[in-house]
Amino acid sequence: MSVTRVKPVITALRTLPHASPELCAALGAPAATTSLAFITCDQDDSLYAALDHATKMAAVDVVYAKSFYAGSKHASGPLSGEIMGVLASADPDILMYGVRALRTALDELYAFYTVDGTGVAVFPTVISQTGRYLSREVGIEAGAPLAYLVAPPIEAMIGLDAAIKAASVTVKRIDPPPSPTNFAGGFVTGALDAVEAAAAAFRETVIDVARNAVSL
Repeated sequence: MSVTRVKPVITALRTLPHASPELCAALGAPAATTSLAFITCDQDDSLYAALDHATKMAAVDVVYAKSFYAGSKHASGPLSGEIMGVLASADPDILMYGVRALRTALDELYAFYTVDGTGVAVFPTVISQTGRYLSREVGIEAGAPLAYLVAPPIEAMIGLDAAIKAASVTVKRIDPPPSPTNFAGGFVTGALDAVEAAAAAFRETVIDVARNAVSL
């Protein structure tokens, strides 16, 4: 194995079936919102992708999602992780469908991987059909394929170059280092096979950099 999956850990998950209108308004939730779910996790990008997945499975909105500075190892408390996300719905039962979809996504779909023997982490993720959240954030049509590519700074920059060159993809965003968690990354879209090729090139290039850090 070249990489090992690191399962995301939910550090806290609480729901408010009947949230106060003032709190809903402060989070920018739609006017019809009655229910909120608060989630913290030790992997920010995995949770961003899982929040998007929830919007495909239930009538929920992502009304807040932000990474915390320096990552989960430097969290403000044991329940903070490195990100907090908030789902909103007009119905508490529908909210729970969204929460269950999010948990399934973290268990089965999205995670960081560590390059064996190096400690380098990589997120070479293909989302075959985006939901309403990531499509809005990246600027693509809902349902379009997306490669969500993240790694430490130099690994990400070299990897993104390889990903862009590997297939006929459109670059939607590049986030140079440092991110709030001191990583870097980018998003590319296109036909699904092209997006998959870009993600594979990113993954293999990150592995190569991790194993050959100093190379001219």
